Amino acid sequence: MFVIHTGQRPADSFKAAVSEKEGVSFRGVPLLVPVNANQEIRSLYWNTLRIGPTSLTDMSAAVCTFILTFFTVLGPTVVSGVLSPPTNVRLTSYDMNLLLVWDSPDGAASGLVYTTQYRAYLSDYRVGCVNISSLECDLSHLSSSISEYGKYTGRVRAQLGTESSAWMESNQITLDQDTIISSPNVSLFSNGAAIEVSIKDPVFTISALRKAYHSATYNITYWKDGQMEKARSTSNIQQNRVVLSDLDPWTKYCIQVQINTKLNLNPSKPNTAVCASTTTEEAPWVAAIVTFAIVAVTVALLVVAVVYRKRITHFFCPKDLLPAHFKEYLLAPLNSAMYVAMCNSRPPDEIYNPIIVTDGRTVEEGQPLEAIGRSCSKQTDSTEIEA
Repeated sequence: MFVIHTGQRPADSFKAAVSEKEGVSFRGVPLLVPVNANQEIRSLYWNTLRIGPTSLTDMSAAVCTFILTFFTVLGPTVVSGVLSPPTNVRLTSYDMNLLLVWDSPDGAASGLVYTTQYRAYLSDYRVGCVNISSLECDLSHLSSSISEYGKYTGRVRAQLGTESSAWMESNQITLDQDTIISSPNVSLFSNGAAIEVSIKDPVFTISALRKAYHSATYNITYWKDGQMEKARSTSNIQQNRVVLSDLDPWTKYCIQVQINTKLNLNPSKPNTAVCASTTTEEAPWVAAIVTFAIVAVTVALLVVAVVYRKRITHFFCPKDLLPAHFKEYLLAPLNSAMYVAMCNSRPPDEIYNPIIVTDGRTVEEGQPLEAIGRSCSKQTDSTEIEA
């Protein structure tokens, strides 16, 4: 960079020197032209600095004209070597987190990083995220001292190398009043002509819904499928299980649930509508009782069998030995007279009287049966011949 004093350098030599360097200085005042400046700025530079054998007043006017025109064309990104700060800095909260968000400055250079800080009400700033390239910082994960009832403010600045921008401060928020509560998780169970609604609260980053809002209630809206304009609702419900019983049987209903708190004036977003169908008007309590009784009896028998397994085993398989004299008596051979007589006796003789059936003729005593049979046969043959 060259320092030019009026009347000491001709215009041509000055112009040649500037064409080889990044800029010039006039009377010790730096006049900079970035190396990567476009052709429009360079042309403006040369058209403005028409250096020649002119007076000091003309030279000063030319220099002032160049400076004003140069910064008008170049914009606010670079001002005397100072970085422009981030814009649109805001502190938000979703489900009790603490999130600092901002936009990058206009014409931000590559390699730009950010550092954040935060503070509670009437306290000093604490270090948040350091040298991050993203445009947000979750402060709720950096310190355990953040309370669900605290008031907080954040700020952020840009950094490029050794240069830093000014701090840009965010808005102030009170967590329990300004946090945005997401929608609950809703499940439906058909129970005859009624529908049971099960509600699960959203998970908070800090604390829990029932701890931060002791008086939180649910608003349940339900309607027949396709008839949302005729929706009915029930409010100020604190239980997370609700039975809707005023329903028509064999009908499909859709349900939405919203969380309301007294401290936070903004209700939660309603969940995406979920639907379920009712069935018969008869309540299934009889089947439920029978099922419960069977299960209870089965469990009781199993418990008894486990607890008294030793006694049951001893009852069916006793391990006690019989007295010795019982064993001798049962194992000794039988010596009674009756038993011995029965074992040694011969089979008794069978007493019987023979019976012979004839056709009326008298059988002579001592005649064998075969002879009687032959005589009967001959008589039968002769009878057939006579006939």
